[in-house]
Amino acid sequence: MYGWIWRKIPGPLAVRITIATILILGVIALLLFVVFPWLEPKLWFNNVTTEE
Repeated sequence: MYGWIWRKIPGPLAVRITIATILILGVIALLLFVVFPWLEPKLWFNNVTTEE
């Protein structure tokens, strides 16, 4: 999969590295700001209650 993405990115090596870095940062931002906040309330192990 990574090889396919690398072959599809146009341009010389410096441009490829820049575009790949932007893609990686975009995926990380999408996970941190959209996917993980949406998923957190649905996780069963976050429902911890303690009794005194």
